[in-house]
Amino acid sequence: MKILVTGGAGFIGSAVVRLAVSRGHAMVNLDALTYAACLDNVAMVADSPLYAFEHADIRDAEALKRIFATHKPDAVMHLAAESHVDRSIDGPGAFIDTNVMGTYQMLNAARDYWLAQGKPEGFRFHHISTDEVYGSLPADPSVQFTETTPYDPRSPYSASKASSDHLVRAWGETYGLPFVLTNCSNNYGPFHFPEKLIPVVILNALAGKPLPIYGDGSNVRDWLFVEDHADALLTVLEKGENARTYNIGGENERSNLDLVKTLCAILDEKRPKAAGSYADQITFVTDRPGHDARYAIDPTRIRTELGWRPSVTVEEGLARTVQWYLDNEDWWKALQNREGVGERLGKTA
Repeated sequence: MKILVTGGAGFIGSAVVRLAVSRGHAMVNLDALTYAACLDNVAMVADSPLYAFEHADIRDAEALKRIFATHKPDAVMHLAAESHVDRSIDGPGAFIDTNVMGTYQMLNAARDYWLAQGKPEGFRFHHISTDEVYGSLPADPSVQFTETTPYDPRSPYSASKASSDHLVRAWGETYGLPFVLTNCSNNYGPFHFPEKLIPVVILNALAGKPLPIYGDGSNVRDWLFVEDHADALLTVLEKGENARTYNIGGENERSNLDLVKTLCAILDEKRPKAAGSYADQITFVTDRPGHDARYAIDPTRIRTELGWRPSVTVEEGLARTVQWYLDNEDWWKALQNREGVGERLGKTA
């Protein structure tokens, strides 16, 4: 299968590219190479005859038309997006522009190509989204997001992703474009850009800096190892039912405070400090505006219909992640001078 991946130089997209190439899929990586992208993420497959790179913006209709015509993909995996909630609070316009208008241009280009090819039966537009579109959950562990949970986005980021989800469904209903849609929980793992919680904690800990935790650290997230997510996405692309949504979770709920304490314990074991624990660096900071209390995914549909479950616990995944950052200092040091990295963003009330 030849797959056009948008955002393939980003965190999740690059994991998809690496895994898909290893499984024999031809991959066309379309990426604008904005601040969070890094071609080093796909360096290990860059010389493969199954890999091609297109430096282009998903908002550029002419570029998209050319790329579809040139590469003739069998499917699209649309991951390109602005994704950092804190940045969306400071500058929502970029999120609307990329996540909404960019998805609109991708849908138009995909539909035009699908029609020009005679509506091939196997073609799929796979839109990759987030559980944040569902809003916030109560503390009750019996309550989880399902595929029928009403949308209730609370941040500019989640609102932009909710909008893009609705566009995809509309193009399916109105124009007949074949699609599948997935909403995932919080990803983590190797190549995670150093502005999100887990890499920030790891790198601040190693640098002897405070480990910032919003509010009292009670916010709960379901954590999904990025390589498990890539496997789930390919499973949905290959086996998912047309016009169906699948929620992808890690089955690993943890509060932010518990997560950070686990990271500190792993670091204490793998790279002990001269004195004390990395947990001594934990610092509570003013909470993010509109910070959702809890996310949790009910994975019943993807488990029962497609037979997919995550392969690692959060403790196993975090240990692998910490080791990767310890072993790949050159990768993350090269990114630390990029715009906004290391700064507290999203404080605007």
